[in-house]
Amino acid sequence: MIPIRDLNPHRSFPVVNLSIILICSFVWLYEVSLSEKELNFFIYHYGLVPANLVERPQTLLTHMFLHGSWLHIIGNMWFLWVFGDNVEDRLGKLKYLLFYILSGLGAAVIQMFVSFIFGGADIPMVGASGAISGVLGAYLWMFPHARILALVPIFFFLTFMELPAVFFIGFWILIQVINGLITLPLSGVGGVAWFAHIGGFVVGYLLAKRLYRRRWY
Repeated sequence: MIPIRDLNPHRSFPVVNLSIILICSFVWLYEVSLSEKELNFFIYHYGLVPANLVERPQTLLTHMFLHGSWLHIIGNMWFLWVFGDNVEDRLGKLKYLLFYILSGLGAAVIQMFVSFIFGGADIPMVGASGAISGVLGAYLWMFPHARILALVPIFFFLTFMELPAVFFIGFWILIQVINGLITLPLSGVGGVAWFAHIGGFVVGYLLAKRLYRRRWY
């Protein structure tokens, strides 16, 4: 399922959310301008390599602004655009920025734990997926009944459907868990950091419960 937009208006301009999108986009454009050798150095220097964390602790933060492909950056930024504005609106600018960073850090810690146990501690992790998963967790807590306009596959066709956030995001996290369990034995060979998605989602949901009192409607 691909979210098109949420039918949940926000009251303030999402300056933090938009700034994150722009920063990630500019960093990606810089990445694609590099040669293969330069890009490899850039990824290993600013991406999060669990085995090198003591030497480069700053990569816990910098890895969130790097991406590995056009599909990676477009998918992440689109989800952030659809869901992040409302979370920022409810939390406020500074609190949302702190929330976003903490969700990304939590996601990274969970993924590193998996990497050290199952292999892959030398593989760089890049992307905002963990932090954005936290945004989805917060959205689920704050707006469980909001409607999401999504492009949904029905057999061999794609159709537009309005789905409750609790269903759309619930299905999304279920897919992350299933993929994480299926690919767990292959964690040492790289690929999608499924447990960063799961960890970020859980951290974001728990943080939102502490930072925001849900309005029942």
